[in-house]
Amino acid sequence: MSDATPVLEIDGITKRFGDLLANDGISLRLGRGEVLALLGENGAGKTTLMNILFGHYTADDGSIAVEGEKLPPGSPAAAIEAGVGMVHQHFTLADNLTVLENVMLGTEPLRALHQRGKAARDRLATLARSFGLEVNPGSPVGRLAVGERQRVEILKALYRGARILILDEPTAVLTPQESATLFETLRGMVAQGMSVIFISHKLNEVLEVADRIAVLRHGRLVATFDTTGASRGSIAEAMVGEAVPEPKRAPRPPPARPASPCPR
Repeated sequence: MSDATPVLEIDGITKRFGDLLANDGISLRLGRGEVLALLGENGAGKTTLMNILFGHYTADDGSIAVEGEKLPPGSPAAAIEAGVGMVHQHFTLADNLTVLENVMLGTEPLRALHQRGKAARDRLATLARSFGLEVNPGSPVGRLAVGERQRVEILKALYRGARILILDEPTAVLTPQESATLFETLRGMVAQGMSVIFISHKLNEVLEVADRIAVLRHGRLVATFDTTGASRGSIAEAMVGEAVPEPKRAPRPPPARPASPCPR
């Protein structure tokens, strides 16, 4: 169960790209041990907002605070230091390096593997066991399956001390079985007090994994509600701004049987 005390506060974030208003005064709260689903059609402003949170973009207005401390804008290093981790839809791993090398990349020089290799390997193994993200630390990333690569990305964020994890369309490249495994991992994370922002457009999985839902439309926050009691129809209506009729399957008549050949 999530803690009502917010670990993340997004206040009045506005971002323009020329004449395009990508984010329009968006304010959100994320509780400890909570999964917040962020929904919206393509171009609604979801990824822009998360890139501002992670420091890739600088907002034109508004502020972001983690554990009550404001984040300096435009600094991924500051976001990581504050405990924010982000796993992009398109992975940012070096195929020619091992799992352990990818996880350490950016935290310290790779030559440190010779001095700190065992300590780093042990820490990675502990994280993998704790969160159900088993992967061989010595495997070259180029040889891993897609689901395993995603585990490496998540482990990389956890290794850097992430307490807030942003997942951008995490199931877009996964099989149904891999998605089910990911959801089990997320449940274990929130049980240990981590908080997750889950960007998706798949309504069934949002209803399965999220505690609350926030919907963006045309750059604005138009709805937030608890997942309990929500339906596919209510979510879809918030996303597009009007009622979306459920598709109906009309019964199909059985195929006509071929005529029997005439006797000769």
